[in-house]
Amino acid sequence: MDPSAHLAALRRADARFADAAAEAVLAAGWGAAVPGCPGWTLSDLVWHLGEVQHFWAWVVRTRAPHPGGYEGPQRRPDDELLGWSAGQSAELEVALAAADPAERVWTWAPRQDVAFVLRRQTHEAVVHTVDVEQVFGDVRPVPADVGLDGVDEWLEVVVPGVFPDGPPEGAHPVVLHAIDAGQERTLFAGSRPQPVATLRGTAGDLLLACWRRVPLEVLTVDGDGLQAAAMIDLVRLDAP
Repeated sequence: MDPSAHLAALRRADARFADAAAEAVLAAGWGAAVPGCPGWTLSDLVWHLGEVQHFWAWVVRTRAPHPGGYEGPQRRPDDELLGWSAGQSAELEVALAAADPAERVWTWAPRQDVAFVLRRQTHEAVVHTVDVEQVFGDVRPVPADVGLDGVDEWLEVVVPGVFPDGPPEGAHPVVLHAIDAGQERTLFAGSRPQPVATLRGTAGDLLLACWRRVPLEVLTVDGDGLQAAAMIDLVRLDAP
């Protein structure tokens, strides 16, 4: 996906998140647990995405060379969250649309440009939208192109961010086969001659499995599913 496709996908995800959050509030209330984010309530999730988007809108708008000057927002009461969150989405979209993707900005990754922010924030919104939809049990499919790009981003950005020196000791390759995109990717490629398992499913379901939003049971597993799940579980990113 190119930056214009990422921006379009981000706008769709933001709109879908807003609609799903409003529906989840009506169906379950602000205190509802979020299955994909253990320990979080719906209120926590909506605040989190708004806070993340507030930060990255600031980074892009100011072309920040580092995050030192950032002042975070104050937590909003629940009855203000939907409107406030939608405002943060709009501000991020405007900032990204006005910026050249090649412009340099601070990020937590080796790549330091607006294009990185655009791609990362697209998948942040996509995955958290599924988190909201899981609250009231109506998860819509992730489009194949977005799902495959999300898997690629996870492999290209998140995995090296956790393991900058390459696969950890004891790692085994896991093949990810996106049936709706006709493409394969491999986690921990080259760590061993043979993969421990091949996971087949839609690109969206593979993306959600990589982020531990769905169990491997939603996929077709050829090989050792427990080992595959353990390999995915090694990848835990602690980043803004």
